[in-house]
Amino acid sequence: MSDKALLRPADLLLALGLLTRLPLPVPVVAQDRGARAAWAWPLTGAVLGAGAAGVGWGALALGLPASVAGLLALAALVMASGALHEDGLADMADGFWGGWTRERRLEIMRDSRIGSYGVIALGLGLGLRGMALGLLFAAGAGVAAAAMIAAAMLSRAAMAGAMAALPHARETGLARAQGRPPPATAALAACLALLAAGLLCGMSGLVAGGAAALVALGLGRLARARIGGQTGDVLGAVQQVSEIAALLCLLP
Repeated sequence: MSDKALLRPADLLLALGLLTRLPLPVPVVAQDRGARAAWAWPLTGAVLGAGAAGVGWGALALGLPASVAGLLALAALVMASGALHEDGLADMADGFWGGWTRERRLEIMRDSRIGSYGVIALGLGLGLRGMALGLLFAAGAGVAAAAMIAAAMLSRAAMAGAMAALPHARETGLARAQGRPPPATAALAACLALLAAGLLCGMSGLVAGGAAALVALGLGRLARARIGGQTGDVLGAVQQVSEIAALLCLLP
């Protein structure tokens, strides 16, 4: 089978290795797939969402309030992903609003230090996600689990779509090293996420998918205007904001 095949089973391990901190071995045959494995990013979201929902369910079973269960689920989600996307959101906020030229924005985004815009974006993002998860767990562990899995899948499909649609803004970096997924790969990721969201959440899941797509489109247009394309930080921001949009659409 050609390494340019649309999908391979090993792509899931590659996606988990890239987007999580789970200690999983990545087969040698998958290591050169790069962005062609992006169809599996929603499946990575399903794994993360289900695991974090399990933490929240455990908190409810111990008699903890729904708000605490939501925060613990959020903490599990952040730790399992290594705060990869949260870091991207903060860096993009600092760069896009802290620099006046394309070059300066890219320079700020590469800086490991976080500025005031990044702190604000990160605080608002975590706050909205935590409040949404608390409300979802108040409606029941099953409701929360379905919403978390759907939102995690939709947001990672949005990330794959943005990566396919936008050119690279710089010649180096994680996103550049992965390449750009073919349109068919991004379309498969979207179909998987929408199918799962519809099955898990019904019509609300499809509405959440539309919201995630609109967020990805809006941030993509902003990224093209500010820095000429996408970086890993932009993709992380797309995942974060589209997940927030999806969760808000899935509130009971």
